[in-house]
Amino acid sequence: MKNYNAARERMVETQLEGRGITDIKVLYAMRKVPRHLFVPEPLRSRAYEDCPLPIGENQTISQPYMVALMTQSLGVKNTDIVLEIGTGSGYQSAVLAEIVKQVYSIERIKELLIQARKSFDEWGYTNIATKNFDGTYGWKEKSPFDAIIVTAGAPEIPQPLVEQLAVGGRLIIPVGDSSSQILKRVRKKENEVEIEELCGCVFVKLIGKYGWTEKNGNCEM
Repeated sequence: MKNYNAARERMVETQLEGRGITDIKVLYAMRKVPRHLFVPEPLRSRAYEDCPLPIGENQTISQPYMVALMTQSLGVKNTDIVLEIGTGSGYQSAVLAEIVKQVYSIERIKELLIQARKSFDEWGYTNIATKNFDGTYGWKEKSPFDAIIVTAGAPEIPQPLVEQLAVGGRLIIPVGDSSSQILKRVRKKENEVEIEELCGCVFVKLIGKYGWTEKNGNCEM
């Protein structure tokens, strides 16, 4: 039987600490959350490799380093309320739930959300609320949010998400075409927003009203 604890520790030491992840809260969460339980059983032996993995429905669980980088870039703390767009496997949600007060997570694919919800309930994550919906609209009735994280690539930054940020809030989102994006951090101030480019990345497409259309990949705005 594979020693997942040892594999997870090696992941943290080599992929995260070795590549500049320094936030103690993020490192703690990545050490604690069992990533192998958020991937399909046939792929569990690869769960702690430095790469994304398929989870069904043409979706993926993100590379561990990207999960850590995005979480660290959000700058979250234990009193924060966070919105996640794209629940997927639920792994990013669980990492956030180890750090923040409350996570609201939206997933448009019902089958993925059902599986993620089972994982949350099994591991006792009572601070994760989920919704099966078009995430590009955000979750207005639960706003404003201290931070928003989008785990799919968008052609542009969805305006509803910016509007749902609290003043001082941060939004992390991959923006670009359907094959590659730039990870961007948006900071909302009283009368303006600041946008910073962090690094290149590749994510599945953000499908929705303020993202890509599902049929042909064109931008529907």
